[in-house]
Amino acid sequence: ESLHEIQKQVNDLWQNLLYPVTGGNETDGMIYTTCEMKPSSKIDADKPQVTGQVLFRQYYSRGRLEAIFYLDGFPLDNNQSSRAIHIHELGDLSNGCDSTGGHYNPFRVNHPRHPGDFGNFLPKEGKIRKYKTNLFATVFGPHSIMGRSVVIHEQEDDMGKGNNKASLENGNAGKRLACCVIGISNKNLWEEKLPEVMDKKKR
Repeated sequence: ESLHEIQKQVNDLWQNLLYPVTGGNETDGMIYTTCEMKPSSKIDADKPQVTGQVLFRQYYSRGRLEAIFYLDGFPLDNNQSSRAIHIHELGDLSNGCDSTGGHYNPFRVNHPRHPGDFGNFLPKEGKIRKYKTNLFATVFGPHSIMGRSVVIHEQEDDMGKGNNKASLENGNAGKRLACCVIGISNKNLWEEKLPEVMDKKKR
């Protein structure tokens, strides 16, 4: 019996080391994060000034990551191309979005197999309203995206099919329009934005 007790304590210790962020009582084990999007200080004034939020939630500690992309400031015409959105390595905005480093790539694999390669998003009427589930990234453990950045690019992601080095690193997605740093939040923002995003999905 004492051996079982020791085993349980060791397992609990490992869990706390691997998954140091625990769910609070008020969220029933669900962790919520927000990323407050701001235009990069390094882009020209005539480029889209993108604002809004990227929200994540994940059930502690093994649930799959969900995301809401709630973004404004794109051109109003509906003939524009899609925009690539990725998680970048650093939460450093000291030099605009240029100081966020490359794609977050803990497993040293080619694009588009990085945990935060979210693909392309087509703005409609100047907005992106998208809900995504079952994402590969995680807010828990040694490969947590917490404190890293989300970057919106000027162009479309070629999904690694561009036949050049940059394609396998970043999908040739072009300049960084806007970015934000991922931090823990309460559940209010998620609950406020989800109905609108789901409503858009139905239409």
